[in-house]
Amino acid sequence: MEFMASNLKAQNQLISSKNILIIQDIDGVCIPLVKDPMTRKLESKYIYAVKEFAEEFFVLTCGEHEGPRGVNRIIERSLRSTTEPKTKELYLRGLAACGVEYQDNNGEISFEGVSEQELNFLSKVPSLIRPKFNFIVKNIFPELSQEDINFHAIKSICETRFSPTINFNSLFDLVNKDSDKRKLIQISFEKMMNEIILKAESEGLKNSFFLHISPNLGNKNGREKIKLSSQDDIGSTDIQLLIKGAVKDSGVLFLLNKFIADKTGKAPFGRSFNFRNSPNSVMEKIDLCKRTIQKEDMPLIVGVGDTVTSKKNNDEKSYSRGGSDRSFLELIQMLGNEFGVKNKIIFVDSSSGEVERPSTKKTGLIGISDVHDNLKFDIVFENGPKEYKSWFIKLANERSNFKKNS
Repeated sequence: MEFMASNLKAQNQLISSKNILIIQDIDGVCIPLVKDPMTRKLESKYIYAVKEFAEEFFVLTCGEHEGPRGVNRIIERSLRSTTEPKTKELYLRGLAACGVEYQDNNGEISFEGVSEQELNFLSKVPSLIRPKFNFIVKNIFPELSQEDINFHAIKSICETRFSPTINFNSLFDLVNKDSDKRKLIQISFEKMMNEIILKAESEGLKNSFFLHISPNLGNKNGREKIKLSSQDDIGSTDIQLLIKGAVKDSGVLFLLNKFIADKTGKAPFGRSFNFRNSPNSVMEKIDLCKRTIQKEDMPLIVGVGDTVTSKKNNDEKSYSRGGSDRSFLELIQMLGNEFGVKNKIIFVDSSSGEVERPSTKKTGLIGISDVHDNLKFDIVFENGPKEYKSWFIKLANERSNFKKNS
């Protein structure tokens, strides 16, 4: 495949189009992947470039805006101020927690569709995980002291408001290249997280939660398939407990609804639309858009992500395809086809970070996509977030100049 990171035709289309909307993931795209989320960094030049795009830019992430691990803390560290991001409207506008937590540029948060009972249960999840974490780690690493286990628990258990998470990277560091040990970690913690869903069901929350596994190999019987580690692929690195319906393709609908409402004064799906009243299937989502959105109101959408997977199955004839960014990128591509708009799908190779990922530089698209994949990339940034941010900052400036002069 010929990568198109320098494709001037695609870039010029984005600069000069009447109506564009960028929907972008965060980790691995504008922030290099790191093993400890507390060490994430974001350049101030990128933050100001987002500001230049104004209403034409949203983030769509499975991370969160607020809290100690939230992206807002990264923004504040980058700008060395806790007040400037609010007064200058520099927080990243868009959806977090895979579609639950909306934020404007002032950092004002809303989360329609979530019940008080669900929030109360989510707040208890880290305390439910800790004793189970202790038991699992002692079983896999009997030589570890309690002090060491506590150290890894702090790094591994993410106490986020809408998406409590277990991250494997700290434990993976203990096993070096032992893929069997990594598999044992993955399987043990997937079982543990499913036990927490059963606990929620026993408290009357039967259809409230699901497990989001990153990266994954798609869905089977309504559950995301874990990507087990192999010698040449680390596989899944974290599991989040998410509120049912919080998937990125539903997030696209929410953001598109908001974008069109801001542009035209009329929300095609209604002002109260959120992830909970989004259709489930991709085709139902497409049908909703075709019924309610006028063609002239549909922007050229740019989808930007890094977590896309493709693995050939044992039968050598079929593939398991997934990744937390796949669903929203596929929906954007399909909407472009249905509305006759040249939407752009951008893939950022995040393999240069601290977390192992398939590398386009080393093996092309193996482990990411394949020739039979319906999802096609218009631009691939082989050199990761650094290359993407440089391109993004330049595009923001040229787009801003075009709008001023047109």
